[in-house]
Amino acid sequence: MGPLLLARLLELNDIQEGVLNIAFKLADEQGLLLLDLKDLRALMQHLAENAASLTTQYGNVAPSTIGAIQRQLLVLENQGATAFFGEPALDINDFLRKDRDGRGIVNVLAADKLMRSPRLYATFLLWMLSELFEQLPEVGDLNQPKLVFFFDEAHLLFDSAPKALLTAIEQVVRLIRSKGVGVYFVTQNPLDVPETVLGQLGNRVQHALRAFTPRDQRAVKAAADTFRQNPAFDTAAAIMQLGVGEALVSMLDEKGTPEMVARTLIAPPSARVGPITPEERQEIIKRSSLLGKYDTAIDRESAFEVLQARGEGRMGQAGAPQSGPSGPNGAAAPAQGGMLALVWGWLAKMFTGGGTGKRQKMSPAELAMRSAVQSAARSAGTQIAHAILRGILGSMSSR
Repeated sequence: MGPLLLARLLELNDIQEGVLNIAFKLADEQGLLLLDLKDLRALMQHLAENAASLTTQYGNVAPSTIGAIQRQLLVLENQGATAFFGEPALDINDFLRKDRDGRGIVNVLAADKLMRSPRLYATFLLWMLSELFEQLPEVGDLNQPKLVFFFDEAHLLFDSAPKALLTAIEQVVRLIRSKGVGVYFVTQNPLDVPETVLGQLGNRVQHALRAFTPRDQRAVKAAADTFRQNPAFDTAAAIMQLGVGEALVSMLDEKGTPEMVARTLIAPPSARVGPITPEERQEIIKRSSLLGKYDTAIDRESAFEVLQARGEGRMGQAGAPQSGPSGPNGAAAPAQGGMLALVWGWLAKMFTGGGTGKRQKMSPAELAMRSAVQSAARSAGTQIAHAILRGILGSMSSR
């Protein structure tokens, strides 16, 4: 998904969406693959850590904005999006398969769990349309389409959608027919579909509507106005009079012109109505040619691993021993001034006889203490040396 769909999914404002666009631009320029949520989270952290150096090139990136995006990513992660993003990604060509007899295959997206997160579900459907539009070649007006999509609960696609996203949907719906793909939106109320999108649809099947409220009356009028009127009956009145199995239908003729609306009966389904059992579903999965393709997640090197390796490299360089003044008996003293330097000098005098060349006689405990200090100074960094000194000074003051 690009930043436009992802911003809608995360419910970001304009400023946050701008920062998300900066993050994607930075990922493209630095060759950072964004494959799953942890990649995006790592990228946002990298952007926050380097915001000062990136401001002149990309614009201001506020830590509060990064924090807001990270919180939204956490909410998305808690909704189960970790299993949704990642690899292997859905291959659109798997929708175009045929059986041994050359007949097309009906693919049903089991969205019973996905529907609990309506925004995630809607964004996924929009992603599928975009992928089809980008991947399929131009084929013109085919006698038989390559693929037909039926989007149920279509209102989820358009609820709270920004203008830029509606424009993208309208463009895809208008142009995807040249790719050999048909799109059907299924919804209870025609007002759920924006007029700009509704105007691009050729075939219409309208079941009964009931007008009990002013909004319902507007929905009936809107549905009636989308049809090519038939002088034989009042379309608006007919919509409210339709019974079970009846519908108003208007299709395109051979020249692509909408036919006059007709009142007709819809043939009942000849297949089984209702969901299959879990046992039947497992049996179908076992017979599927796609068995094993999407079962195991793949986690190849991407932005998270690359940025993590960069961070470890910087830590390794920062923790490398530095040349500097020596402590007692040649032990490397931390490159610190002030109080810590005085402590090292005091220890040197204590353990070496004050620099006079004469060694004071030490007890076994003091010898062991000196050996521990020297060993720690050689192998540990400044932080550990601080801790050892605090321990030594504390033990001496208690003696």
